Amino acid sequence: MHRVELKHIPLRAPERFPGLRRFFPVLVLSLFLAAAGLVWARLWLPVSWFPRAVWPEGVLLALATATTLVSLTRQLPGQNVLLASLLILIAAGGVESLNAVTGLPFGPCVFSESLGRKLFYLLPWPIPFVWLVSLLSSRGVARLVLRPGRQGRNFGWWLLGLTVLLALLLDFGLQPCASKVEQWWSWKPTRLPTDWYGVPWVNFLGRAVTTLLTLAFITPPLLNKKPVSPPPDYHPLAVWCSLMVLFVTGAVTRRLWSAAIFLGLAAVAVAVLAIRGGAMSAPEEGRKRSYPPKRTTGPKPRNP
Repeated sequence: MHRVELKHIPLRAPERFPGLRRFFPVLVLSLFLAAAGLVWARLWLPVSWFPRAVWPEGVLLALATATTLVSLTRQLPGQNVLLASLLILIAAGGVESLNAVTGLPFGPCVFSESLGRKLFYLLPWPIPFVWLVSLLSSRGVARLVLRPGRQGRNFGWWLLGLTVLLALLLDFGLQPCASKVEQWWSWKPTRLPTDWYGVPWVNFLGRAVTTLLTLAFITPPLLNKKPVSPPPDYHPLAVWCSLMVLFVTGAVTRRLWSAAIFLGLAAVAVAVLAIRGGAMSAPEEGRKRSYPPKRTTGPKPRNP
């Protein structure tokens, strides 16, 4: 019987266009930054420029979604990214639709017609994609910040908590810009004595709980099971910081100084921590992950 060696047969098919896979994420990110620059310029221009035009913000949201998902596919299988995205869209659409009907769990909010067509006559179509970009970009930034301690036992819990915090920071910037600057939606008054520029505090509490529950469902498909640690990915940081710059600019144009100062300081602190976390882990790129040795019980066997 003749034995046939199969070691020379590769387990995976060779990649046909390796250069395109590296170039395409950079292209999408560049287009997103260009769209963010256009929206940023419109905040300073007179109202006569692009009157009642909402397509720059729509293009920005579409490119933010694209660059966020494309960057994830560089580290995870495409079906995992698709599954996590669908879970976020379904969860966000369901909770936001419930809030549109009952005012729970975020508070009484009324959407304007400028956001486009509504899904099931309740929810404007961009809202679930705002959740998608917010959750995935915040999770990517949190991974950068916590990257030096990713081998720790409590890394998963820290990642969940920091992701919720970063998503809340984005919402703290989005709400005043959406309601005061762009007037995409408005909040009805509640019995609470204080608010955040007209936004009830229960909104942020409800979004924190919803974000935490959504992350619990999308974390399993987003786990990286490769034996080699991937290099740091700065695409989520670029998306997160670009959105924060737009929110700070919108607050400055309407003289919301408290929001502008708070969001500006928070964005600078997060950017510094994320860049520091990515730089500290740079020498470990390409190394295999180290796992703790298995513990054995009982006396060691004696040598014969």
